[in-house]
Amino acid sequence: MPDVMSSSRLVGVGVGPGDPELVTVKGVNALRAADVVVVPVMDSGERGRAEATVLHYVGQEKVVRVVFALNERSDRGRREAAWDAAGAKVAELLRAHGTVAFATIGDPNVYSTFTYLAQTIAALVPGVAVETVPGITAMQDLAARSGAVLTEGTEPLTLVPVTAGTEVLKDALSGPGTVVAYKFGRQAGEVVAALRETGRLGDAVWGSALGLDEESIRPAAELDGAPLPYLSTLIAPPRRDTGRGGKL
Repeated sequence: MPDVMSSSRLVGVGVGPGDPELVTVKGVNALRAADVVVVPVMDSGERGRAEATVLHYVGQEKVVRVVFALNERSDRGRREAAWDAAGAKVAELLRAHGTVAFATIGDPNVYSTFTYLAQTIAALVPGVAVETVPGITAMQDLAARSGAVLTEGTEPLTLVPVTAGTEVLKDALSGPGTVVAYKFGRQAGEVVAALRETGRLGDAVWGSALGLDEESIRPAAELDGAPLPYLSTLIAPPRRDTGRGGKL
């Protein structure tokens, strides 16, 4: 058994939005170098995007599925109990192995479950080294697939999880630069209304399941307000009518 005080490593690996070709070389190397690769699953047990992506690069025998209450957004006690149980399981793995990788969709430092896991592990396994390998985000993938330009010149970029409330989104849309919205499937109607109210509907683009068989990319103006997949991404660029380099 390794000395957990000096040699255990927990590595959060961003595996991108779902397309296995969008895992970085460094990410693939980290997954393959780890003794164990942990993938988060919902308590319902179905295979998630992170697990499906990881299995393109490592064998099933190396993968450990750990339940997180990823679909729990109202019961804080149940959610934190799931984090505690997941942390205990990963701590057990760290005590038995030198390096444990945790695969997360997107980037491990952008709205990722890895953040909560790392905080839990720091208390359970003193001295553990925590590292992250960046991953490509859904907004980058949607920009590439749709042709939407995220920023030009001096424009700011604002990322809003709509779970924070549509008023937060409206405030961002009323400001300058491009606004990207995550996690708004259930509030799709309110998001469309906010885009219309702030004059951003015409140029906005929506996407879901990027790089997968069920991929859908559409102008936001085509959305009818019906609920969308939870992991939906919206890009709402500002008006750019100043010509080439006009935003410099």
